[in-house]
Parts: sequence; structure tokens; C-alpha cells
Amino acid sequence: MTGLKHIISEFAKNKGVDLIGFGSIQRFNDLPALQNPLTILPEAKTVIALGFRVLRGMFRGVEEGTTYYQYTTMAVEMLEEVFIPNVLLEICSKIEDSGFTAVPQKRFQLLMNETDETNPEMDYVRIYRNTKNVQLDFNKTAVACGIGEIGKSGSVLTDDFGPFQRFCFIITDAEIEEDPVAEKHLCDNCGKCRQACPGKALGEEKDGKYILNTWQCAAYTQGANITKNPFLKPDALMDIPDRLKVLYGEKQLTPLEAKAVMDRLLFYPSFRHGYAVSICGRACDRACYIHLEERNVLKRKFHNKFREGQDWVLE
Repeated sequence: MTGLKHIISEFAKNKGVDLIGFGSIQRFNDLPALQNPLTILPEAKTVIALGFRVLRGMFRGVEEGTTYYQYTTMAVEMLEEVFIPNVLLEICSKIEDSGFTAVPQKRFQLLMNETDETNPEMDYVRIYRNTKNVQLDFNKTAVACGIGEIGKSGSVLTDDFGPFQRFCFIITDAEIEEDPVAEKHLCDNCGKCRQACPGKALGEEKDGKYILNTWQCAAYTQGANITKNPFLKPDALMDIPDRLKVLYGEKQLTPLEAKAVMDRLLFYPSFRHGYAVSICGRACDRACYIHLEERNVLKRKFHNKFREGQDWVLE
């Protein structure tokens, strides 16, 4: 490991970064301008990926059907809006102390370049669409930096945490030795991510991934399935057409239908930065993690299984 790479890696680990990877700028040549690091920093030589674990304990309330806000509060909002920005700024400062430019890149969840899509983690009314804003494709960038591989659901999978991590990046003009791109070895095409979705939001396969219906995902992330949501009353969604099909995740919703459903799923207030509480608790990722743990392919081991017995459902 070269001098600057070692300095950055050790500093990052001391600041709480769990995963770090380095990718040469040449790996991004084929990306469109709105996703390309060179659009942001034309003299860029390296992109650095920083990964932060999502604690297994953040999912316990969802797993038991008890508390749901802890996952969104701590594993999403606190990571994305508090912890990651602080660490990112410190590492960028360390790089600039060495005489190189460091451009921090964190997710801006409320900006989308797509016109007809949504971000399932956000309150849909807060999102700005068709912005033509330059923003990295976080999953593709993580893979290009050697952090992990893309699973069938579209999530990045790593040897340490499976799908349980979030990312930020640094674009720099420092030329740093790159890490090898991980060969696909974790995802075995089991399809359990797709099966676990309470709204059947993962559709047909294309280019090795399931196509995600983001509006469907948003509605069921926020609790539209009555068998997985203890807050829904027996008369829930009485004014919604095909009510029972919606409540059991058997209807593919149009964007307008999904909005109408989400407008009635108010169990917790949306958080300060526009995050909507996840009632599904990333069911796709949890199913993936459980499968990876059962196959004994993850590096990090625990005394107890993530899930004992069957996934709970309401009658």
C-alpha cells in the first residue's frame, strides 16, 4: 500500500469508517455526464469509497414488530445526515493537508434526475424531480472502487456486512493505487429478496437485477401491507379502490395510486430531512442477509442468528 493510500485508510478507520476502497478514474469513463466524477472534478484521478455499517440491532424492532422508528432515525437519517458528513469532512481535510483536492460526495436524497420515479426512503412530496443535478450512482461507484458487488435487488453486497451498509465518496486529483473490482461471489440468485418484499415491488429481471417499481416500493416501505403493519386498523384504506388487493400487496400501484395510499399511512411523523419511516425495514435486504448468514459466507460472525424461526406476520 502506497504512502498516501495507507495514511487515508488508517485515518478513515480511526474515524469509524468500516469499509474503504479506491478506484481509478478510468473505471468511470463510460458513465453519463450526470453520474461521472469527471463532471464534478475534471482533473480527478481517483474516487475513494467509504462504507459505514448499518447495525444489525437497528432492525430488531422491525423483526419483532415493535418499534419501527429506530431503523430510520439511527440507521438512515443519523448516518446520512450527521455521522457520515462529519467523517467525510475530516477525511477530505486530511487529503487536502497533503496538497490534493478532495471533493466530498454524500447522497442528496431529495434530488432526482428522473421525472416519473421516487425515492422510497423519502416523503414523496419533498422530492425535487427532473433536476439534471450531477450526482454519482452510489451503487455503481461503490462497485467500481472495489467495495462489493451488486445483488439481484440492486443493493451492494459486501463480505463484511452483506447489504447492511451505506456509502459516501471522495473525488480527488491524487493518483492513488486502485483496489481490484470484486468478483461476484455473494449473490447466488436465490430470489429471496424478491420473495420478501411485502408489495412485490421487485419485478422482472434485467441485466442481472430485478426491476424495482419505486412507487410500489415506497408505498409498502411505509406500511401498506396489513400483514406486516401493526398500526393499520381493520378499516384501513376504505376509500382506496381494490382495497384488499392493496392491503395484501397483490396490486401493482400507479404513481397516483401509490400517492393516495401513502397519504393515509401516517403512523410516525416524517423526519427532519424528509425521511419517511420504514415499516418494511428493508425486508429485501434482511432476507438477503439471512440467506448469506445461513450460507456462512460473511466474514463477521455473531453468537446468535439474525432471525430464529419464521418471519412474523399478522393474521
